[in-house]
Amino acid sequence: MKSVEVSLLDEALLDLEAGRQFYDGQDPGVGLYFLESVFEDIQSLRNTAGVHPIHFSYQRMLTKRFPFAVYYEVIDDTARVVAVLDMRQNPNGIRSILDWRSIQSDG
Repeated sequence: MKSVEVSLLDEALLDLEAGRQFYDGQDPGVGLYFLESVFEDIQSLRNTAGVHPIHFSYQRMLTKRFPFAVYYEVIDDTARVVAVLDMRQNPNGIRSILDWRSIQSDG
């Protein structure tokens, strides 16, 4: 399988920061573990991009250690991460976030 580059939208980075803050609020230090774990999962897209099922028009990779999903699309030789979202929220909320980001990236 061909290796691809991985890029993250600014909004996806903000998602990660929100997750870090949430977990640090639960127990100091867990936020850093969250970031390290999820970034490791995201980097795995270099070799696995394109194999994940499609949800709400994006490919969705579930993270290994936290209840989060990485939503991405493959464009040419790049896996572009558009969102990293907590799966414990209403699916309609997830759809709304992804729809909004799709509109923003198209415009």
